[in-house]
Amino acid sequence: MKNFSRNIVLIGMPGAGKSTVGVILAKTAGLFFLDTDIVIQEHEHTTLQNIIDTRGLDGFLAAENKIVGGISAERCVIATGGSVVYGKDAVANLKQNGIFVYLKLDPETIAKRIANIKTRGVVIKKGQSIADLYGERRALYEKYADITISADGLNTEETVEEIILQTGLDQV
Repeated sequence: MKNFSRNIVLIGMPGAGKSTVGVILAKTAGLFFLDTDIVIQEHEHTTLQNIIDTRGLDGFLAAENKIVGGISAERCVIATGGSVVYGKDAVANLKQNGIFVYLKLDPETIAKRIANIKTRGVVIKKGQSIADLYGERRALYEKYADITISADGLNTEETVEEIILQTGLDQV
């Protein structure tokens, strides 16, 4: 896999498993791993939720777009925050050397996985449900996805195997 120089960029809803799948995919494929949420927290010296609480949703999205828009990586699995698809600079930067893989899960599964939505730094408007958020973002995920993995019913290892097959990592 040393000949693989592109990035695998995981996009999808909060709770879709981007970070969990990303770490295992990176280990399996011999790639580096980067979580954009952690990069944002490091850069801003605070939690995602604190950024949202102090700067509002627009302030968070602006910071995310700027920071992710400046990331430089190669041979990396990049787990993005669910809201990264709102940032034109971030998407353009990641698309330069990245294969976008959309981890698609139904809204019911996502809602079951996210018990701590109010504290984990999810960009969601007051009164908005997970189903509403999914409806708002789905078109963006589909627009930017090079590959879509329907992860409903798949465990982490099966999801990783599917990504490896569909990205051609198994051919490298």
